[in-house]
Parts: sequence; C-alpha cells; structure tokens
Amino acid sequence: MNLHVIPTALPEVLILEPKVFGDDRGFFMESFNAKAFEEATGVQRTFVQDNHSRSACGVLRGLHYQVKYPQGKLVRVVVGAVFDVAVDIRRGSPNFGRWVGVELSAENKRQLWIPEGFAHGFLVTSEYAEFLYKTTDYWHKDYERTLAWNDPDLKITWPNLPQIMLSEKDRCAPTLINAEVFN
Repeated sequence: MNLHVIPTALPEVLILEPKVFGDDRGFFMESFNAKAFEEATGVQRTFVQDNHSRSACGVLRGLHYQVKYPQGKLVRVVVGAVFDVAVDIRRGSPNFGRWVGVELSAENKRQLWIPEGFAHGFLVTSEYAEFLYKTTDYWHKDYERTLAWNDPDLKITWPNLPQIMLSEKDRCAPTLINAEVFN
C-alpha cells in the first residue's frame, strides 16, 4: 500500500492519502493495511471496531471522546463530504484546546488519523455522507463525553451552512473549560 502522509497543525493528527488505481472502469485502493499504516505513520495500533454512519447535510456529530478507554480513530468518507475536526483535549499538551479541520470526501479519498486524547466531530457538507471509522478501543457508554461544537474558546471555523442539526447530547455538551478531559 502506498500511503502518503500529510502533517497537520497538530503533529499527532495526520492526513493519509492512499494510492488509488483508476481507469475508465472505476478504481481500486487499499483502504487499510496495518503494516503500511505503521510504516507510513510510525503509529502502532490495533483496531478493534469499525463503525459506519450516514447523515444528512447539516448534521454535526461531535465533538466526542471517551475519558476512560480512549479511542484512536482512523476516519474516512465513502459517500459525500464532511468537514472533520480533531481537538487536543490533553491538559498537559502544548496544543491543549487547539483544533484542526480537514475536508474528507468520497472524491478525495483522504483519511484522518485522530489519536487517543483528542475530541472528534464532523459536519456533513454534501446532500448526505457515509462516514466510516476504525477505533482502537470499544465504545463504552459510561465513559463517552461530548464537548460543545461551538465553544467560543475553541473558535472552530465550521463551514457556513443554512442549518446545523445536532443530537440532544451534542446540543447540551459542556465547553472545554467545564469538560472532563485528559490530564
């Protein structure tokens, strides 16, 4: 697997571009290869769960994380497009409270590696999107937390859409200053 790694403003968060082989019949790509992932990124992880969601335009999911059993996530979009965001929520980190946002789409086939210790969310910018992600730990409802997507201290520059649709838990999420995060 030829995997091109693009650094982001947060050194631990990486954009991955797999090699895509295409012709007039379509395309082929290896979406994940553990050995190639480790060689390209220097990150050695075991993924234990795959998730798949479909959301309409304007749906914002996040910013989610787990305080115990934190999850690293390798995310990608297979239909449509999203604006994907990772926020460093490790209190001792020099980048605490900083965020990075990347467009992920079926067209660009980019993936984003978001390590443990980061909150994650995305906003659907196409008519709808199908979002896939691998996680390094299982989902644990009791330890799931949500951070306010519109926290004024984070100043995330989300795409300007006519309507944002949120779940109840995302609508009521605390700001970073009031959230339970990693020490």
